[in-house]
Amino acid sequence: MDKYLVVLAGAGLGGVARYALGTWIMVKYGGRFPLGTFSINVSGAFLIGLIMTLLTERFQPHPGWRLFLVVGVLGGYTTFSSFEYETFQAVRGGERWMGLLYVAGSVIAGYVAVWLGAVMASRR
Repeated sequence: MDKYLVVLAGAGLGGVARYALGTWIMVKYGGRFPLGTFSINVSGAFLIGLIMTLLTERFQPHPGWRLFLVVGVLGGYTTFSSFEYETFQAVRGGERWMGLLYVAGSVIAGYVAVWLGAVMASRR
């Protein structure tokens, strides 16, 4: 039961962070492109690369930290289902190029972010 509470606590924090940051980005920058979700997905990719490398290659923390940070916080923070729906809405609304840009940009920037996080965490 303790493991579930650890994940629940992390997911709550991640969800609140996603909502706050996504709202702030969209209020500040607006526009048709879903920059809030995009930014959250890319930063979440960076953080999972950083955290997983630290937890598996650099440190030997209690397994609860992975549950809390990766499964909980990052699971609540990243927004893949929102990403998919926003892509669908763009394509359905006739903005196929915006949808394509969003998918390609998210995948490429997300991969680069995971790689960068892992590289940064691997340095000693």
